[in-house]
Amino acid sequence: MKKILLFTFFLFSMCFYAQEKNYFSVGFESNSQYYLDDEKTGDFLFSNRFRSNNYLKVDYAINNFYLGVQLESYEPMSLLNYSPEFNKTNLGLFYAGYKTEKLDITLGHFYEQFGNGLALRFWEDRQIGINNALRGIRVKYNPTDFIHLTGLYGKQRIGFGVSNGEIFGFNTDFNLTSLIKSENSTLNIGFSYVGRSQEKEPSSFEYNKLTNLLSTRIEYTKNNFYANAELVSKEKDAVILVNQIKNVKKGNAFLLNFGYSQKGLGVDFTLRRMENMNLYSEREANGNVYNEAIVNYLPALTKQHDYLLTNIYVYQAQPQISFQDPTLIKSGEIGGQLDVFYKIKKATTLGGRYGVKIALNTSFWYGLKGENDFQNFNFDNDFFGFGEKYFSDVSLEVRKKWSRNWKSIFYYVNQSYNKRYIEETNGKINANIFVGEATYKMADGKSLRLEAQHLSTNDDKKNWIGGTVEFNLTPRLGFYVNDIYNYGNDISSKQIHYYNVGGSYSMGAHRFAMNYGRQRGGLVCVGGVCRFVPESTGITANIIMSF
Repeated sequence: MKKILLFTFFLFSMCFYAQEKNYFSVGFESNSQYYLDDEKTGDFLFSNRFRSNNYLKVDYAINNFYLGVQLESYEPMSLLNYSPEFNKTNLGLFYAGYKTEKLDITLGHFYEQFGNGLALRFWEDRQIGINNALRGIRVKYNPTDFIHLTGLYGKQRIGFGVSNGEIFGFNTDFNLTSLIKSENSTLNIGFSYVGRSQEKEPSSFEYNKLTNLLSTRIEYTKNNFYANAELVSKEKDAVILVNQIKNVKKGNAFLLNFGYSQKGLGVDFTLRRMENMNLYSEREANGNVYNEAIVNYLPALTKQHDYLLTNIYVYQAQPQISFQDPTLIKSGEIGGQLDVFYKIKKATTLGGRYGVKIALNTSFWYGLKGENDFQNFNFDNDFFGFGEKYFSDVSLEVRKKWSRNWKSIFYYVNQSYNKRYIEETNGKINANIFVGEATYKMADGKSLRLEAQHLSTNDDKKNWIGGTVEFNLTPRLGFYVNDIYNYGNDISSKQIHYYNVGGSYSMGAHRFAMNYGRQRGGLVCVGGVCRFVPESTGITANIIMSF
């Protein structure tokens, strides 16, 4: 209570002073749910049917100084399957700093990313329960326009506390464009160091208290072409499985991305290989289901689909070592993604009056090919060897505008999903998904959107069908009804309608939303990082306000 009163006094003090000059902002977000018993999704068997996650963030800057706090409240408990470390009400973040054109110093909590994040990324995503900010000190220094340096040290946030392990980091970025003396070209290179220090546990294996990662990268663009690559080397680190140290192995990651873009055409290709690349600020956090203590950013590089049925079989990156049995051994992944966008021009035979937009995406992921020794917990992988197939996704999207009022989307997805290796359960799934969507715009800002979906498979839970009706009375006020139905499930009691009815209202920077319905159990993913949610039924309210 003392912390809350202190925060309130601090907030009103800044509100009064900020009227005079400089920058001041307040943001509030609330996500609440009241869980209900349901004969289909099951009774609510936990304590506290009403749960709420709330965030109040304040930022203030005067001249070259800035400071901020984030008050968080999980009362009476956090939403289902959020980390139990998020509990009660307390200050989640606090920071202060000094910034000029060349120098930026931050004390307290901060977010940061080196390169593509393969070695280090601290960020927040409330939807999937991630806030792995570092609490310590960060110094950014730009001695020239083409040299950027960053150094940091701290302990990572876990709930309202911090990790036992310490994180060190240093990053350099160099803009060498002036050296290539070529118009319409840029050249950048970067180097990073990340260290995780944690006391060793008693073990028969010899390993260091400090685990080091080194990263180097290069980025080049010329006219419509671009390319970048990053290579990360991870020093030997203890591999902990079921609270036991099994071995000490090195890790590495390689990322290559290149593409070409011009008006009406875009091509992008990404290749990535990772071996024993997961890194936590506490070794014991390895494999935790709450996304806690994650130091680096290893998202699934697949198409981020927008529809309910296309997100049932979602791939999660597999950078970790797992020795479940002699027939289920994993030590990393290799694969890639190709995106192609093309617009058929207007006033052509195929394009018609408004043209046609076509997007093709394919992604493919495999285990690493090599020799595995289950008894001695050892492996030796080929660098570019493709082993067991984990996942593939091929999608085709066609967007067509028929008139000033009508437009449509046709979407097809073919997925191959290996549950044995992704979820470490059993089964392989091959599915075809079809989506049709149409939007009709009316006068006075009204619009009607209709959506139909079907997932066809002979595997797992068999066929699904789904649909959505969305009506916007004004650009600010809208309502929707959607439902997905697992009509093909072999178990009749599992043939469930997962329906939702809701609406939202926006007013400037404020948004209010509410819905009632069922949550399908599975993964909720944002940017390739996922959180598991159990099946549930309830009433949900969301509030976002910004001042």
